[in-house]
Amino acid sequence: MSQFKVKEAIEIPYFDHDKSLFGTLKNSSKRRKTNPIFYFFRKIFNYLLFYTSFYFPLNSIRIFCNKLRGVRIGKNVYIGMHCTIDNAYPEYIYIEDNVSLAGECMIIAHSNPFYHFHNITSSYVKPTVIKKGAWIGIRSVILPGVVVNQYSIVSAGSIVNEDVPERSVVVGNPAKVISKNLQID
Repeated sequence: MSQFKVKEAIEIPYFDHDKSLFGTLKNSSKRRKTNPIFYFFRKIFNYLLFYTSFYFPLNSIRIFCNKLRGVRIGKNVYIGMHCTIDNAYPEYIYIEDNVSLAGECMIIAHSNPFYHFHNITSSYVKPTVIKKGAWIGIRSVILPGVVVNQYSIVSAGSIVNEDVPERSVVVGNPAKVISKNLQID
């Protein structure tokens, strides 16, 4: 159970590189079911907030910018510098209370390959949830649809492609559980 109302996973069209700015705006806004002009300004606003949060030295500003982008963030959260929180679908990222993301982490909510991979993988957006009290080590990557459960530790440099059990430590690429039932005071 998450402290946030978590969105459902959705299928999205495979990546199709548009040749023009207007084609991109038209197709992207159609996928999002919104006006192209609104989509354009929202996208620019999102990038400005992303880069501000990426480089700004104060955690409170990084939190504020990511919340404005649509990321759901609880209380007492730390987001280190140079963290990438999904640019295309930030509203599918959920970070609960007392979570710490060390610097240079990546939290991703979507996979959007070219169509020629349609027999191998789908194109989708899935919510990615970091539950309360979790600690994500420096340069870790949390992939779409993963839930990092309560009071778990993702070791530095880990690539997490499966849910992390509660009160456990994962390490490596792909991340594997190396310790369970952590005693947290």
